[in-house]
Amino acid sequence: MTEYGRGYGSEPWHPEDPLYGDQGSYGGQAQQPQWGGQQSAPHQSAPQQYPGPQQHPQQQHPQQPYDGGWDGSQTGQFSYDPYDPYGQQPPADPYGGAGQSPYGHQDAYQQHPQQAPPHQQHYAPHQYDQPAAAPYEDAAADDWRAEPEPRREPEPEHPFFADGADGTYRDDRDGRDDFDDDDDPREGRSGRERRGNKNKKKKRRSGTACLVVTLVFAGAVGAVGYFGYDFFMSHFGPAPDYEGEGSGEVQVEIPDGSPISEMGEILTKNGVVKSAAAFSDAAGSKTLQPGTYTLRKQMSAASAVELMLDPKSRNGLTIREGLRAGEVYKLIDKKLKLKAGTTKGVAKSEVKNLGLPSWANDSAKIKDPLEGFLYPSTYSVGQNAKPSAVLKQMVARANQVYEKVDLAGSARKLQLDSPMQLLTVASLTQAEGKYKHDFVKVARVVYNRLKPNNTETYGLLDFDSTVNYARSQSTLDTGSVDNLRNFNDPYNTYKFKGLPPGPIGNPGEVALKSAISPAKGNWYYFVSINPEKTLFAETNEEHERNRRIYEKEREKAK
Repeated sequence: MTEYGRGYGSEPWHPEDPLYGDQGSYGGQAQQPQWGGQQSAPHQSAPQQYPGPQQHPQQQHPQQPYDGGWDGSQTGQFSYDPYDPYGQQPPADPYGGAGQSPYGHQDAYQQHPQQAPPHQQHYAPHQYDQPAAAPYEDAAADDWRAEPEPRREPEPEHPFFADGADGTYRDDRDGRDDFDDDDDPREGRSGRERRGNKNKKKKRRSGTACLVVTLVFAGAVGAVGYFGYDFFMSHFGPAPDYEGEGSGEVQVEIPDGSPISEMGEILTKNGVVKSAAAFSDAAGSKTLQPGTYTLRKQMSAASAVELMLDPKSRNGLTIREGLRAGEVYKLIDKKLKLKAGTTKGVAKSEVKNLGLPSWANDSAKIKDPLEGFLYPSTYSVGQNAKPSAVLKQMVARANQVYEKVDLAGSARKLQLDSPMQLLTVASLTQAEGKYKHDFVKVARVVYNRLKPNNTETYGLLDFDSTVNYARSQSTLDTGSVDNLRNFNDPYNTYKFKGLPPGPIGNPGEVALKSAISPAKGNWYYFVSINPEKTLFAETNEEHERNRRIYEKEREKAK
C-alpha cells in the first residue's frame, strides 16, 4: 500500500486518482512521493487548507469508517488519507504551529492537498546525483520521517600519534586516519597528495614501530640465551679452573678436620685455585692432610692436589705445641738434611729479616728472639727449601694468630706491660699444664702468684719449667728449693719475682686462649695426679696433702 491512504487493494480507491486502474511501473504499486527531496513543478490547482480540529467538530461530520493508519501490508507503514480531513493528520507542531512538520519543514500535503504525484516520470538510479532530486523514490529507500544523522566531531588526537608541524595530527574528515583518496572525489589532486604524504608518514611510523619491536625481541632472545648459557655452564658445565703450575708463593693453613670442600674454599679465597668445585673434582677420594702449606698462585686444581700430596713438599714438618725454639731448629736441619746447627745460625744472623712484630724484642735478657714465634703447626717444606724460608712461614703464621686473638688488646685488659708478657704467660701455661682441660686453671695460678699481695709465694712463680729452660734441659728433678734460690739466671722464677724475660716455648692455641681468658679462683698450687685429675689448692698446707696423694699414685704406677 502507498501513502495515499488506500485500503486493502492494489489500486487507488478514488476514481479521480491518476493511478486508478493503472498498475504502473511497479506492478500495481503506486510510486510514493519523496518528502525529503525537492518537489517537482508546482501543482496548478487551488490549494485547500485542512481545517483543524476546532473547525470540524465531531458532531458536524458523521463518523466515517476509519481508513487511515496502518496500511495492512507487511511493511507496517503508517499512512493517512490526504483527502480525508478526519484521517491521520500530522499533529500540531508545538514548535511551529498547526501543519508544521516536527522536523522543521512544511508538510507536503498542506502545500498541495489535492496534488497527486505523477506516475509517468521515472528516474534512473544515476539521475539521483543531479542537482534536482527526484520527487519520487521507493518507500523502502528512505522514510521522510527519518531524521538525518548528526555530524560527528573528530576526537582530539593524542600527541604521541601526531605528525603535524605543530606536534598534532588532525584529519579533515571526522578524525579518520584511514581515509582513502577515493572517499571524497571533491578533494582534488592537492588534497590527495596531502593525504598521500600523511599516509607515507603513517607507513614510516609503522615501519619504525616494527623495527623497535624487532630490536626488543632480538634483545630479549639474546638476554635469555646469554643467561641460559651461563646458568647451564654454572650448573652442568665444567667447574672454572686455572691452567698450569701457577707462580709466586702463598702460605695457606688448612685447619684440622676440614673436608675437601672446605679445603677448596680456603684455597680459592687465597687465590690458589679458581673454584672450590674444580678442587673437589681433582681431589676426588684422595686423602689430604691439614696443616700449613706453601703453594703457588693460580694453580690448576690438579696441580694443587698433586703438590699437597707430595711428601717432599706437603706438610712435611710438624711443630708440636710447647716445643722450644732450639728443638725446632733441629727439626728443620733434619728435614732439609742440613748440618746440625745450620738453622740456629741462620735464625741468629737473620732474625731482623724474619718478620717479627715490633714488640717482640722488648728485653735484652731474652735468650732467643724467635721463642714464642715459631707457631706450632704442620708446614710444607720442600727438599730444596731454605731454612730462612721455613722460619718465615712459622713467624708469619704466629703473627696471623696473634692478630686474630688481639694479643695487644688482651694484654691491656689483663694489666700486663706488653703483648710479650701475655705470650710468656701462655708459654708457662703450656709448659706447666699437663692436660689441656686444666689450662684455664693453670693460667689462673700464674696470675694469682703474680699479685703483689701474694702471701703464699710472695710474688715468686716457683716454676720448675723456667729453671729447665734456663738450663736447656727437661727434667722433673730440678734440685732442692734452697739450691734453686741460689741459681742466678733471669729465667729462674725461684729467685726472681714476676715473669721471666720472655716465653719459654711456643704455646699452642689452647694455652694462648687460656692465658687470655683464665678461670676464676684463688688457687696458688696444683699437681696432676693422672690424666683425668689435677688437684688445685689455695694454701700450702692443702697443697702438701695433694702432693702426698700424687706420690702414692706414682708408686702404684711403678
